[in-house]
Amino acid sequence: MVEEMASIEQNKTWSLVDRPAGHRPIGLKWVFKLKRDEHGNVVKHKARLVAKGYVQRQGIDYEEVFAPVARMESVRVLLAVAAQRGWAVHHMDVKSAFLNGELAEEVYVVQPPGFIAAGHEDKVLRLHKALYGLRQAPRAWNAKLDMSLKKLGFAKSECEPGLYTRGKLQSRLVVGIYVDDLIITGESTGEIDEFKQEMKSLFRMSDLGGLTYYLGIEPKPKLKKVGTAPKVDATEYRSMIGSLRYLMNTRPDLAFSVGYLSRFMEDPRQEHKDAVKHLLRYVAGTVDYGLVYSRNTVMPGLVGYSDSDMAGDDNDRKSTSGYIFFLDGNPVAWRHEHCSSSSCAKPNPPLLKMDNQSAIALAKNPVHHDRSKHIDTKFHFIRECMNSGAVHLMYTGTEEQLADILTKALAKPKFEGFREQIGVIKLH
Repeated sequence: MVEEMASIEQNKTWSLVDRPAGHRPIGLKWVFKLKRDEHGNVVKHKARLVAKGYVQRQGIDYEEVFAPVARMESVRVLLAVAAQRGWAVHHMDVKSAFLNGELAEEVYVVQPPGFIAAGHEDKVLRLHKALYGLRQAPRAWNAKLDMSLKKLGFAKSECEPGLYTRGKLQSRLVVGIYVDDLIITGESTGEIDEFKQEMKSLFRMSDLGGLTYYLGIEPKPKLKKVGTAPKVDATEYRSMIGSLRYLMNTRPDLAFSVGYLSRFMEDPRQEHKDAVKHLLRYVAGTVDYGLVYSRNTVMPGLVGYSDSDMAGDDNDRKSTSGYIFFLDGNPVAWRHEHCSSSSCAKPNPPLLKMDNQSAIALAKNPVHHDRSKHIDTKFHFIRECMNSGAVHLMYTGTEEQLADILTKALAKPKFEGFREQIGVIKLH
């Protein structure tokens, strides 16, 4: 809190004045936060003074609030261009960025809790620059940053307001802006270093070095079978995988991760073992989760879900397939493997849900053409099962394809949603 107040005072954010007639000062509160790195380790304890902007009135306390930010598509394009051209990518952020935004409106706030000036308890603070929480704070900061970059010779992209460029050819510098985060890239590391010094002369900056973690995105390659990382004890690695495979008997949510990590048992490396440890941390955090079989169901009979990631393995270009079957809504069989939907046919006619309309059409119609003649005869087995009534196929959208949890890594919200739908829930 003391550091935050020192930063505010150094920035000349406000001045202590008598309470003006006709103005209602805005309240302030302290917000505390732990800042973590990509591994979840605490790197900083932050205290931020925030204005209670929800009491502001448009036309009195503020006018415009819109502030553009770079789209995630633009961030990915920037990273793709840098990767293709072999450019270094650096990361900086502005300390207390919103405190730099200059206000056009007349705004007053109360004195912050714990820092009320002795003998001046009835006075208020006239804001000259923005505070976090003010509705116009993002717009004020964006206007300040835009003006500063243009003074440094940058031009803003006409189609992406969060992208700025300066120079040409070898001296070209590209900067992506997301609120107070800056991605900096270009062919010349000298140009990058020069720009960093320019920004440090204008704002209080944190130089985060080479980009590794940005807006929750961690640039990390997929695991490879042949790698340069140090070897680890293969027996220990296989033992851990074996234990996890045993746990899969009651935890279908582990099927994809365990199956994926099983591919590296022949020559396990440190990166593979680190991934296993990451999975073990998930298991430790969900040790009270398990399958629950219920009597009430909205999914009567035998219903299966089948999915394939279509050549998603970077090592051998094989597809990862998976299926899960429910009997009266309760999961009874699941598998993660390199197979096709033909493995999902059963003696009794179940309903098999897939999200590949082309595969369903091919299974229903015995048509051979240039794009399907390469398909092996055994993969037409599912068509024979359909014709004989051994299985029924039905299309299901990707958002409802529960077998996705067996074939690919999912975003956390989708994974947790599918985990609950396949019956793995907290037991107590």
